[in-house]
Amino acid sequence: MPAADKAPWNFDDAVAKRMTFDHIFKTSQSSEMANWWLCNTAYSIEAKACSLLPKILPIGPLMANDQSASNPRNILRSHFWVEDSSCLSWLDQQKPCSVIHVAFGSSTVHDKAQFQELSLGLELTRRPFLWVVRPGFISELGKNTTFNPNGIFENNYNNNNNNNLGKIIGWAPQQKVLGHPSIPCFVSHCALFSDQFANKSYICDIWKVGMGFQPSVNDIVLREEVKNKVDQLLGDEDIIRRSLELKEMVMKDVTQDGQSSKNFNNFINWLEA
Repeated sequence: MPAADKAPWNFDDAVAKRMTFDHIFKTSQSSEMANWWLCNTAYSIEAKACSLLPKILPIGPLMANDQSASNPRNILRSHFWVEDSSCLSWLDQQKPCSVIHVAFGSSTVHDKAQFQELSLGLELTRRPFLWVVRPGFISELGKNTTFNPNGIFENNYNNNNNNNLGKIIGWAPQQKVLGHPSIPCFVSHCALFSDQFANKSYICDIWKVGMGFQPSVNDIVLREEVKNKVDQLLGDEDIIRRSLELKEMVMKDVTQDGQSSKNFNNFINWLEA
């Protein structure tokens, strides 16, 4: 398990910092009352972390089932924003392992300078990309302002023309996008707060299936850094091999005889005893 050099409640805002600390502290206290902790991870990739906490039962990875609107089981599903499923047909038109998926979650905010550098960095890669830009993603535009890409990209961008370089949408059906054969690379936020410090350490240092961007002296990730890291990642055969190995390991965990399936069945048997 990687060492953490930053606290999970690492916020600039004092109120948010205190709220997060209190939440983690209370969760830690209440967790002692539980007999078991069901965890959405796989023992095969986090064995050392799981061994530190005997109460943990890893039962992951947990994935959503059929999410079609006609499925009555999905009536209680919720999303932060309406998913734009048109991106799936756009992805179907792209070559396998060719599209960069870019998404920064539901709360991350970038200023215009950083957004511009990310935009131009993606353009420099000369690869198609699918970018989720939700309302409020750019700090200067406000939460309810619809993003307009005109003037951001120097060339080759037109959201209404599938033949051009990229597609920008407001919110994506993420599981379907990440599972699409055209997606070999996911650019996202990490190491901002909470469990993300450990996530980044695992991805970049332990599993070695990803790379972190290095900001400039002005604390901005420049366009050249975006291009170089994407090119390095997609050209690194060792990263590709390790990624496929990890995928095989975690999917094996959820087969009938896998460790996660056994843990879940043991938990059910314990409940019924």
